Amino acid sequence: MLTPHLIEFPKLGAPDIGYISVAEEGQLLPFVPKRVFWTYHTPEEIVRGRHAHYKTEQVLVALAGRIVIVIERPDGELLSFRLDSPHVGLYIPPNNWHSMHYSETAIQLTFASELYSEADYIRDYATFRKVWQAPT
Repeated sequence: MLTPHLIEFPKLGAPDIGYISVAEEGQLLPFVPKRVFWTYHTPEEIVRGRHAHYKTEQVLVALAGRIVIVIERPDGELLSFRLDSPHVGLYIPPNNWHSMHYSETAIQLTFASELYSEADYIRDYATFRKVWQAPT
């Protein structure tokens, strides 16, 4: 089973001219993105996410500001990641409950492995636990 992990994208450039980071097909991203979206101007008191996916894989990048992501794995393990550099992304495999807390200036870029489908979302936590509970 794949686990959430950080991905460091190349940071090309220098302080005097600026930087560019690149994500090309077949390199660094564990899937070919079918959907790209971004989140911005999220008030700090709002918690976004609070769901899991049956099929979709994602890589989240904080283009600006700070994003703290809390992930609960199917086995109940809790992981926390802080994104605050535009050349570092967080891979989130399917079946992982995740919540995002943003600084007011945060801009989150998301690469998704699938097109949007409401049927792919698990929005109820009790359903997530039931669906992904390890057999006993």
